[in-house]
Amino acid sequence: MRRTDEIPEAIRERPRKRGSNFPIILILIIIGSIGIALLSIVLNFLLSPHNPPATSSIVSPTQTSTIEASPKIDPPEKKVENILGHLPYTEANQKELKQITPDGHTRLRKAAAERFLAMQTDAKTQGIILVPISGFRSVQEQQYLFFKVKEQRKQATSKRAEVSAPPGYSEHHTGYAVDIGDGQAPSSNLNQNFEQTAAFSWLEKNANQYSFEMSFPVNNAQGVSYEPWHWRYVGDQNSLETFYKAQQLKKEVK
Repeated sequence: MRRTDEIPEAIRERPRKRGSNFPIILILIIIGSIGIALLSIVLNFLLSPHNPPATSSIVSPTQTSTIEASPKIDPPEKKVENILGHLPYTEANQKELKQITPDGHTRLRKAAAERFLAMQTDAKTQGIILVPISGFRSVQEQQYLFFKVKEQRKQATSKRAEVSAPPGYSEHHTGYAVDIGDGQAPSSNLNQNFEQTAAFSWLEKNANQYSFEMSFPVNNAQGVSYEPWHWRYVGDQNSLETFYKAQQLKKEVK
């Protein structure tokens, strides 16, 4: 057998050199594994729902031309619909009405009727007689009041509209509006002299406590003649929504 000391030195050292490279290879393998793991984490993060893939924002040439040809246009502002200064109102369901006069002829929606009767009672304790002249009116009744009376008085349509709403455009359709007179001054009923009565003075000071407001004050935005006798109820959500357009019209004109 050949002795070890007889093997050339270069040959004897070769196995030791291969063995000394093993830790380096192991380190490289570990580093590679860590790199693959990090790459996997980054890809998962980029593709998660919080970070949609960049390809989702890619637009084809044909899509680009379509987008450029259709710029975003803001919708037009909705205008207040009116005719001769009056706003459209839906006729109340008559099953929802409650009488405010003994004969049952004058009626309002239940909430408005109850507050009117409370207001009338409280005013009476102070010597004020509030008389309900007109409450709910159907579209058919308004048809007569507008066109037939216009014909009898030989009024122009625009002139008639200053004192009476066209059918479908009267607050009386809603069941929330009421014309009020003074029981101690009946001659002032439905005319501007009503503002000189004790009943009107009392309403100006107290009506808001019962959620009633004057619909057509002096120089109102709708251009309707001053009607100190015409009041409307705004004490619940439905009544506020019903008269919202009228309120908006006031703001826009001013």
